[in-house]
Amino acid sequence: MCALAVAGTGLTGCGGEDPDAGTNGVGKLPAEKIQARTRTAAESASAVRLAGTVVTSGRTYKLDMQLKPDGGTGSVTAEGRTFRLLRIGEKLFLKADAEFWSSDSAGGAGGDSGGGDAAAAEKLGGKYVTVPQADPQYKKFIGFADKDLLLDGLLTLHGTVETDGRHEQGGVRTIRISGDKGSGGSLDVSLEGKPYPVRLVRAGEAGTILFSDWGKDFPLQEPPKDETLDYGKQLPTS
Repeated sequence: MCALAVAGTGLTGCGGEDPDAGTNGVGKLPAEKIQARTRTAAESASAVRLAGTVVTSGRTYKLDMQLKPDGGTGSVTAEGRTFRLLRIGEKLFLKADAEFWSSDSAGGAGGDSGGGDAAAAEKLGGKYVTVPQADPQYKKFIGFADKDLLLDGLLTLHGTVETDGRHEQGGVRTIRISGDKGSGGSLDVSLEGKPYPVRLVRAGEAGTILFSDWGKDFPLQEPPKDETLDYGKQLPTS
């Protein structure tokens, strides 16, 4: 009797509760397949929100971005200064206050310049400034507002990937996969609904990201003309 499974009760063996009962089943899979499933789910999702920190090139960026295939919007904070990004197709807009544009943040929240021109800063402050595709900052900032680019760069674990137990993030049951026992990063994958990423801890203490609002649409439109400035071929750097 002990060896019998009781159909429809969620009980197996000697009455132990099945940990996969009511889940999407990915908890039963090996780590490599979990990683493949969560990447596929993330890539095919119509929208997502990311919030947390990313450390790159020695700088720490705090992100709160809503993204979908054709664009994204949200805020980025670097070195204590916050600016907003808005991407619609290939168009990228950056909005910040005058202090941002007159500091070293201009051009690099940017940049290694000695600070922006005060007159230009006043003109740019509070406006959506078009980031020219020829400007070096375009490539840097577009990565924060492009769903495919950002997820492709983030959802990578280094070393040997193994499962690392069942957990809970924000009330959602997850299965964790880790690279090199955590030193190569770890990713919590939802056991409820689609196997979306829920929480990422990047390797080398390079930041932690929370994922939410998968598939939840949000409005995306170009800013009004009177709130937009086109600075030409390159943002001000001095």
